[in-house]
Amino acid sequence: MEAAELAGRLLRDGRPEGLGVAATKSSPVDVVTEMDLAAEKLITEYLLDLRPYDGFLGEEGGASAEGRSGVRWVIDPLDGTVNYLYGLPSWAVSIGVEMYGERVAGVVEVPMRGETYFARSGHGAFVTGGQYGDKQVRLRCRDAAPLAESLVATGFNYVADVRAHQAEVARELIPQVRDIRRGGSAAIDLCDVAAGRLDAYFERGLHPWDLCAGEVIAREAGALVGGRPGREADGELTIAAPAGVFEPLQALLEELGAWHD
Repeated sequence: MEAAELAGRLLRDGRPEGLGVAATKSSPVDVVTEMDLAAEKLITEYLLDLRPYDGFLGEEGGASAEGRSGVRWVIDPLDGTVNYLYGLPSWAVSIGVEMYGERVAGVVEVPMRGETYFARSGHGAFVTGGQYGDKQVRLRCRDAAPLAESLVATGFNYVADVRAHQAEVARELIPQVRDIRRGGSAAIDLCDVAAGRLDAYFERGLHPWDLCAGEVIAREAGALVGGRPGREADGELTIAAPAGVFEPLQALLEELGAWHD
């Protein structure tokens, strides 16, 4: 939580007017800013000082290390990079923790909301700040609604051909749900499921750093989190929703081929 807060403050207060692009990701639409790299450096140095034997996996590559403690920190220093680049508020710092390969804890810092979401396995999910004030409020996902009355969030890939298929899936899905939202940050979408602001969320193409922290938070708030039938959430498909929404949504996404390009 301390590392996420420091990185969030750096990104919020240090955002320059004209952002320089340090590198490109999978296409010219998706950029990695200098601030993204600076935030990852801050997080990893902070954690390494306290946990020198742990492993690290960071989106920008600078944090990748095996470690020898059985603990690995999975870091997305700036989830919602394009939102950040354009001055939109929906971006976050996401830090998840794996223990012997199992996702066990996470924090998602959302600086422009002033909110911090956090959870650890078996101990519940909580939020503090923003509309919640100084209190630590326990999170609980919404009670299940019929799929036709469910507000569902998703995301789209930055590669045009992949995005085209995802748009076709969304076109087929829209008449069968209340509506669809696209926020631009997987970590925030998972937290919004946990907080009851969304009924469900799904996306294809997530990486471990996109979902590690948010998965623990959503799960500890009572949501089911998984992928294709019988599988965990992974790069093919991630779904988060309360029981009763999860199952019909998973079945529909399987039918629509949401798990492939």
